[in-house]
This record gives sequence, structure tokens and C-alpha cells, in this order.
Amino acid sequence: MPTAQSPTFRQYVGYSFGRILPESMQDWVRKDLVGPGASMRYLARFMLPGSVALLLFLLIPGPVWVPLAMMGLLLIPLLYFAIALMNNYRRHRLLIHGLDPELVNERATRRASRTREDYEKRHGRALE
Repeated sequence: MPTAQSPTFRQYVGYSFGRILPESMQDWVRKDLVGPGASMRYLARFMLPGSVALLLFLLIPGPVWVPLAMMGLLLIPLLYFAIALMNNYRRHRLLIHGLDPELVNERATRRASRTREDYEKRHGRALE
């Protein structure tokens, strides 16, 4: 039985299709959208339904390379747009769950802060 902080299977399926989880699960949502592996989870959720639908091309008669080529011609742009829109989607999901959309940039902000601290240590002065 799931804890109060993680969604049930039914809630998870609804969440995967865009539903909003209760406020008690905001920590789980935050980890899902900006935690380790968030990008891969997003891509899997985005690509899996499209990939399954494209398997219907295998029913086309003829050489196997023809349906595979047709699938490839659709999967490549799908992957491209999924990657291009990833941060926008994750910001939107954070926003509708009542979290700060800037959490998406949290890792880059920490990295820039470490770089600045390293610079100040090495050169004994602050960046201007």
C-alpha cells in the first residue's frame, strides 16, 4: 500500500495524463519533475504512447524496411520536439501543482553558483 506521499496506481495514471495530484503529494511531484532521472521519465512518458501507436505500421504488407522507415520518419521528429519542449512542459506541471516553475533551472543555478565561488576563491575578488 502506497504511503500518503506517493500516488496510487490510479492517481499515477491520471497524473501521467495531466491530472493534478493532491497538495499532500507536492514533494513527490517535485522529485518527479526535477529530481534525478526526471528527463528520462519525461521522455519515456512522451515517447511510449507514440511508439506503441506506430507499431501499427508493421501491419503494412511488403518488405520490413518500409514500415520501419515510416516509423523512423515519425519517431525522429517526435523525439526532437519532446526534447525541445521538455522544460516548458515541466515548468507548466510545476506551476499547476502550486510549485515554483524555476525549480527546473535549479541544477544550472547551483552549478553557476559553484563556478562563481570557485572564481572568487582563485582570484580573491567578486565578479562584476
